[in-house]
Amino acid sequence: MSDKKAQTRERILQAASSALIQRGPAEPSVGEVMGAAGLTVGGFYAHFESKDALMLEAFEQLLARRRASIDDMDPSLTGEERRALVAAFYLSRKHRDSTAQACPIPATVGEMSRLPDEFRDVLNQHVELMAAQLAASPEDTDKALADMALMIGGLALARALGPGELSDRVLRASKSAVR
Repeated sequence: MSDKKAQTRERILQAASSALIQRGPAEPSVGEVMGAAGLTVGGFYAHFESKDALMLEAFEQLLARRRASIDDMDPSLTGEERRALVAAFYLSRKHRDSTAQACPIPATVGEMSRLPDEFRDVLNQHVELMAAQLAASPEDTDKALADMALMIGGLALARALGPGELSDRVLRASKSAVR
């Protein structure tokens, strides 16, 4: 793939990632994504076979970045310490309000039943890998799963409420419950 084609593909993926975070993978149109990338719809199929293929790749990339950030943490931290650090960022105003590199799960889970099975497969793999990263031991995995569910639900509710005092309270309450 040429450098120019690779750069164009990356611009499309970045625009798709932003749309996915804000509105989920089903709603944004190809035209909207291509317009946000500064491109015309006509060039879309030179890079992706379908909108689902584009959104799936954007979803995979965003989730992989989340896991990579956990890999960068100090390996001597306990599972509880890892989860507290993740919660401090994940349940922050900055993350709630981000439109670029935020977690796509809150915007995606409600659409999962209408998406191709590959989205569920990617989500399953991510949840398994992330729980293992956040657990101190195999016995701690269920606690990591519970904390992940709490964080995702807290962020989803805070985003739905929009910036404001109640949304901030949801973030604080969720963060304090992560153990």
